Amino acid sequence: MKRVFLNAIFISIVVFAACKKKQPPQNTEVPVNLYKVKAKPVLYYDQYPSTTAALSQVTLLPQVQGAVTGIFFTEGSQVKKGQKLYEIDKRIYQDSYDAAVANRKVTEGTLLQAQQDADRYEYLNKYNAVAKQLYDHAVITLENAKSQVQSANQAVKTARTNLNYAEVYAPFDGTIGLSQVKLGNVVTPGTTVLNTISTNDPMAVDFVVNEKQLPKFERLQQAKHEPTDSLFTILLADNSLYPINGKISVIDRAVNSQTGAITVRLVFPNPKGMLRVGMSCVVRVHNQEAGPQIVVPGKAVVEQMGEYFVYTAQDSLMNNPKAGADSVKNKIKKLVALQKKVQVGETIGANMIIKSGINNGDRVIVDGVQLLHDGSKITTANKVGPSAGGKGSR
Repeated sequence: MKRVFLNAIFISIVVFAACKKKQPPQNTEVPVNLYKVKAKPVLYYDQYPSTTAALSQVTLLPQVQGAVTGIFFTEGSQVKKGQKLYEIDKRIYQDSYDAAVANRKVTEGTLLQAQQDADRYEYLNKYNAVAKQLYDHAVITLENAKSQVQSANQAVKTARTNLNYAEVYAPFDGTIGLSQVKLGNVVTPGTTVLNTISTNDPMAVDFVVNEKQLPKFERLQQAKHEPTDSLFTILLADNSLYPINGKISVIDRAVNSQTGAITVRLVFPNPKGMLRVGMSCVVRVHNQEAGPQIVVPGKAVVEQMGEYFVYTAQDSLMNNPKAGADSVKNKIKKLVALQKKVQVGETIGANMIIKSGINNGDRVIVDGVQLLHDGSKITTANKVGPSAGGKGSR
């Protein structure tokens, strides 16, 4: 019984060894797809998040206190400079003005009387026909009367100003917003917001750039461009292209010391009112780089700790284990992957511009880069499937 058991174990070992010998050798070559690099002219835009803003905007605040007794515009409409917008209860200010005018008339009468007395005492004083003290008092009274008239004139001006402030007018042509007060609301000077008016044609578009890009935009500001130049365009929130081109208006006076950023302002004509204050959009700045550029599929680029790399395919001669001792037949041509550090540029859809690191004619590995390291053996055979980007080529 013991011999039968040992024989069974021996047979199992032999069968296992035979099966193991029949296993095919593992293929260490990584299947990949290749893309042959060829420089070509590229049209692309640098894009910046931006916000529309009015070139002129004012918040209307009352200068006098009282109840709103009149609103003379349609909300959201265009208003003209000098157009009457609001009226605040003006009765008390009208009364104050009338009282100031009446008081001025009294002071003017007092001045006339003082002038006549002074003239009379001056004549008598020439002939020593009046006491010196009476003459001096007459002169002083005349001066006081003149001062009272000046004070009365200032009171009239103040009362007139307050009366005028009871009516609020548009300071410039523009679009008026929703009224923040209704009829009967009591407003407080300098505190209660009545409304906001802003210009809308042309419209400003503000965006922020890094201080490293500042020299570029200063050159663009100084350069002369035709009105039809498409250097500056904007994409609206629905990703549609605004039909009119813009130009640089202002570069802010200083760089933010905390963020290292600075604001650039463009100006766009807005004849149809498509642009409104506060809209989010994207500024597109047409690239100014001339000549062909190298573009590769973005999936070929690998980022490692802030640096960018691509893998290129290179032919290499390796030993052929199936060949004999002949030195020529003992070599076989194989593909290997070489890792190259590159400097990347703008991303254009699914592609990326490569500024340096690879050259025309290089074969860049597009698919399978996750399985590679520098020196990996690769093959373009049996690489199929829609996600693979098609059949590779050597």
